[in-house]
Amino acid sequence: MDSKVEPQRQVMRLRGRSYIAFVFSPFMPIVDWLGEIDATLARSSGFFAGRPIVLDLSAVDLSSHGIAHLVSNLESRGIRVLGLEGVEPTGLDAGLPPVLSGGRGCVVEQQVEPKKVDDQPPPTPSLLLQCPVRSGQRIVFTEGDITVLGSVGSGAEIVAGGSIHVYGTLRGRAMAGINGNSAARIFCQKIEAELVAIDGYYQTAEDIGETMRRRAAQAWLDGDIIRITPLN
Repeated sequence: MDSKVEPQRQVMRLRGRSYIAFVFSPFMPIVDWLGEIDATLARSSGFFAGRPIVLDLSAVDLSSHGIAHLVSNLESRGIRVLGLEGVEPTGLDAGLPPVLSGGRGCVVEQQVEPKKVDDQPPPTPSLLLQCPVRSGQRIVFTEGDITVLGSVGSGAEIVAGGSIHVYGTLRGRAMAGINGNSAARIFCQKIEAELVAIDGYYQTAEDIGETMRRRAAQAWLDGDIIRITPLN
């Protein structure tokens, strides 16, 4: 008697993966807010390219048509919206990005536990790169500091939860303290950066004074202003 072999059913495999998304929070009038976006793109045209963007609409009152028009305006600037926040999903057009929930700010919280006298504080996580970071590369290390024993090329990007140390020329973009660490700093032997940012506040190449360019420098956050001062 012939036995019939049933084909083995393939099991679908699901995986989770986390990404760092930028949250845009429009304000009224929208035309002024779009003007700020245009000013940022004028200083650094590729800053938002290929990045997940979430649109937080909690501060504005827009109809479904108005939201669609805003999303279209952003897409015309090369900004793709991944999802919406701060708005009810009922009544929205079917073609709009989905309404997201459960998002959390990128802030690392640490519980302080009582320690013994003999206990040593745990070392701060850090990433050491012994090669230059070339144009087009993007290095992300949200757990702590990043140290580059070389230069960072134009078009490259360094993203760190802590401070950034570049033992060479910084020509690309450096974003430190992305987990809400306002005490983070950026150090480099020669600053020719396209953009430096700490805890979300940033300066572009046009904002960096000519007297500071091509010098050893450090960038730090003073309130909501990036200060760039010489190292020597």
